[in-house]
Amino acid sequence: MENKGPFKKTISLLDLTLIGLGAIFGSAWLFAVSNVATQAGPAGSFSWVIGGVIILLIGLVYAELGAALPRTGGIIRYPVYSHGHLVGYMISFITIVAYTSLIAIEVTAVRQYVAYWFPGLTKSGSDSPTISGWILQFVLLCLFFLLNYWSVKAFAKSNIIISIFKYFVPLTVIVTLAFYFKSGNFTMGEFAPGGFDGIQAAIATGGVMFAYLGLHPIVSVAGEVKNPQRNIPIALVICIILAALIYTALQVLFIGAIPSDMIKGGWSGIQDKFSLPFKDIAVVLGLGWLATLVILDAILSPGGNGNIFMNTTSRLIYAWSRNGTLFKTFAHVDKKTGIPRSSLWLSLGLSIFWTLPFPWNALVNVCSVALILSYAIAPISSAAFMVNAKDLEKPFKLRGMSIIGPLSFIFASFIVYWSGWKTISWLLTSQLVMFVIYLIFAKYVPKNEVSLRQQIKSTWWLVAYYIIMLFISYIGSFGGGKGLIDTPVDLIIIAVVSLGIYYWAKYTGLPKALIDYDHHPEQEEKAPV
Repeated sequence: MENKGPFKKTISLLDLTLIGLGAIFGSAWLFAVSNVATQAGPAGSFSWVIGGVIILLIGLVYAELGAALPRTGGIIRYPVYSHGHLVGYMISFITIVAYTSLIAIEVTAVRQYVAYWFPGLTKSGSDSPTISGWILQFVLLCLFFLLNYWSVKAFAKSNIIISIFKYFVPLTVIVTLAFYFKSGNFTMGEFAPGGFDGIQAAIATGGVMFAYLGLHPIVSVAGEVKNPQRNIPIALVICIILAALIYTALQVLFIGAIPSDMIKGGWSGIQDKFSLPFKDIAVVLGLGWLATLVILDAILSPGGNGNIFMNTTSRLIYAWSRNGTLFKTFAHVDKKTGIPRSSLWLSLGLSIFWTLPFPWNALVNVCSVALILSYAIAPISSAAFMVNAKDLEKPFKLRGMSIIGPLSFIFASFIVYWSGWKTISWLLTSQLVMFVIYLIFAKYVPKNEVSLRQQIKSTWWLVAYYIIMLFISYIGSFGGGKGLIDTPVDLIIIAVVSLGIYYWAKYTGLPKALIDYDHHPEQEEKAPV
């Protein structure tokens, strides 16, 4: 596998933490709270807490893996190490689709917010861009490309400048809305109008999980982090806890600051009244300065995220190539800058493709579930390493992994199920198609290190998982399901199935973990684990 030029370790703990927080605080916090309130009412605050707990569990697993195996693009290399190239190929595909579309989603958000001042950027009566609006999106993508093309340091420092403003605005919103907080809003009408179903729906489709999905960038640049064994776990935990606290506070204060007469008719119309919630509520409260500040952040935050995701995606494409199931040219690293420039070019091209007029609401939902599926592979790989990589040194050892691992996989399965049949049917079916394509082109896939037979044997659990989740979703009660089973029966079934899949995957990994040492030259002389 090609790897010309080592990655440069220039990213500090501060840089890494800001990358993580910057990835989390994008466009989602600017629209999610009104959507959550519409689906779950005041009880939507619990959606943020539950989502934060789920992401924290998965983040702890990533902290252990990232410290033990600090690899650039590690999130799609770990499944190759534990289960072989076929599993890595399937996870790589779904992750790259999610991240390249995420970049496009963020620049589309920037264009929509800029259209507040320049309406000619968006077609009247729709969210689609005009020609000038699409050109703006294209220019932004090229800017992110150039910031990442020059050097890692240029990317990290530009992110720090953007992040200062990104964190200042939500904190300002929290402090300001606290002066308008009315506890009585929480007892007007029903506290949980959608019941527990509403809380679940808010997590999967209301924007909660989409808002939390910022762990990958931290792990994806692991090979470029100073002292990764220490800095990766610290950055992950700090980012998740701070994000959960801020998101929950924003939801509570938004609900408490709404003028009481606007919620007398119930919570179902909140999304329509506050389509851009913090700008709209600032206008309603007569806080013109806050509305302007929010609009500026609504332009800058998604832009900062687009920059971060462009960086992350290029590292993921590099990792996919290193796995041996994508063209070798994408594993090339420029010696002078330490940038995988070929991968960066592909990231740009795919991002431009996703700016074509796709149904964006559906795409956001698909991206969220796709990323959760790629997150869910972490506890699976970690469990398999207990069997096939017992000698793997773990500078950060997660206590209670025997409980945290299965729990995080079960919760990830819940989120997939809560996204509904319409999303799952498209996403999981595409994964099964990729499995068939791999078998059709078996002549060309890597088989030197692991036989095709072993690769398939180590992949059956994933195929079974997709098929079972498709079936449960079809007969379930979420997003177009037939409603043959309801809560809590559906969740109990998913929990039992997920637990069985987890242990199946744990004991059907590769006989020996396929770990390389490309980022640790001093270890290259040692035998693989």
